[in-house]
Amino acid sequence: MTLDIDPRATALVLIDLQQGIVGRATTPHSAADVVVRCVQLARRCRELGALVVRVRVAFDPSGRDRLASPVDAPMPSAPLPADWAELVPELDSGPDDGSGDIIVTKRQWGAFYGTDLDLQLRRRGIGTIVIAGIATNFGVESTARDAWERAYHVVFVEDAMTSVAPDMHRFAVETIFPRLGRVRSTADVLGALDRAAGA
Repeated sequence: MTLDIDPRATALVLIDLQQGIVGRATTPHSAADVVVRCVQLARRCRELGALVVRVRVAFDPSGRDRLASPVDAPMPSAPLPADWAELVPELDSGPDDGSGDIIVTKRQWGAFYGTDLDLQLRRRGIGTIVIAGIATNFGVESTARDAWERAYHVVFVEDAMTSVAPDMHRFAVETIFPRLGRVRSTADVLGALDRAAGA
């Protein structure tokens, strides 16, 4: 099925492309490759007037705003490096005229809860979210589930996201994401944007 995207009603949402996360080992796509593809998508979206949202996860130095529920496999709780939440420089902010990217800071996997993401999207008439980033089955999936429940149309850029194990990525891409939206490649999304530009 051909992918149609209206840039004026679309947001590219990039999950956790920050120093403390892109430095980790990822698979099946390297974090470096994911960043390169996300840069391509962001540049084209900005050229066509589509909104770019860069999401990062950050915590108070005290750690008191981090989730601490009892779980069988807790996340590491060691102190984070000073630059951990800094967004990668390759994804510059776009125009310096007030029309640039939106930065969303979250304190859990998903980017909707406890943030103004939904408000920012709705006030701009956004109906479609193109989502990418790290990690596929954590931040990307949590954000996508929330987007679906809020009736956004979701497009997953499979080769512009990755995880910590190939089976985690594959299960989300093959089993969960097709029930929440459409799974496409970077080339597919860029092609849809090019078609929209020529329309």
